[in-house]
Amino acid sequence: MRRRNIIAGIALAATATLALAGCATGGGDAGSGEPAAGDEYGLIEAGTLTVCSDIPYAPFEFEGGDNGTGYTGFDIDLLDAIAKKLDLTLAVQDVGFDALQSGTTLAAGQCDVGASAMTITDERKANIDFSEPYYDSLQSLLVRTDSGIESIDDLSGKNVGVQQGTTGEAYATENAEGAQLVQYPSDGELWPAMQAGQIDAILQDQPVNLEHEKADSAYKIVEEYETGESYGFAYAKGEKDALREAIDGALQELRDSGDYQTIYDTYFTAK
Repeated sequence: MRRRNIIAGIALAATATLALAGCATGGGDAGSGEPAAGDEYGLIEAGTLTVCSDIPYAPFEFEGGDNGTGYTGFDIDLLDAIAKKLDLTLAVQDVGFDALQSGTTLAAGQCDVGASAMTITDERKANIDFSEPYYDSLQSLLVRTDSGIESIDDLSGKNVGVQQGTTGEAYATENAEGAQLVQYPSDGELWPAMQAGQIDAILQDQPVNLEHEKADSAYKIVEEYETGESYGFAYAKGEKDALREAIDGALQELRDSGDYQTIYDTYFTAK
C-alpha cells in the first residue's frame, strides 16, 4: 500500500513539473496568455496579412520588389505600409481576377483581403465588402499607332481585348458598337495578344494601358473615359469587419502623414 502511494506521488509531481514547464516555454499560442499579432482580425495566419491579387497588372501589381513577398506595385506597396502599421507581415497570393471579384476566392478563406485594382460596384457589393476607396481611375483605349483607330467609334468590326469580369469589359459592351469583344483572364494575356496582332485594341484601366504606351512607342492611348470609378480592397461578405475598419484607419493615417502620396508618386507621377 505504501509503495503504491509513493508511485502515485512521483507521478503527480512529474505531471506538475511538466505543466509548469509548459507555462514557462509557451509562445504566442492559446496557452501562453499572449495573443499573436492580429488575432482580433480573424486572420487566416496569425501575424500575417494575406492578400490575393491577379498578377501581373502593372503598375498596381507585378513581380519584383524587396518586401519579401516576391511582388510589388502600387496596391502591394500600399498594403505593405498598412500591414506595418498594424504590426503584421505581408504575404501575397496570385489568383484569378474573375473568382476574386465575384467573392468566390474570399468566401473560400484563401486570403484576408483582395487587392487587384478592383473597382467598387453595386454588383460586387452584393458578394463582397469593400474598404474606403484608395484610388480613382479612368478607362482607356490602347491601339497601334498605325491602326487608323482614333476613337471608340472606329471599333466596329475590330477585335477588342478586354479583361473578363472587369468594368472595362462592361464599358466596351455598352459603348463599343459593332466590335468583337475578346475576353482574356488578365493583362498578362491581353498585352501579348495585342503585340501578336490577335486583337486591334485594348480597353481597360488607364494606368495599365499607360504602362504599355511607355514601354513601346508603337502603341498609344487614343481615348480616356470618365467612368467615376474608385478602387477598393475587398473582403469576404460580413466576415472581416474588424480588419476592414483597421485597414481603413491605417489608410487614413498614411494619407495624413503624406506616406500615401509618396507611394502614389512612385507609380503615377510623370518622370
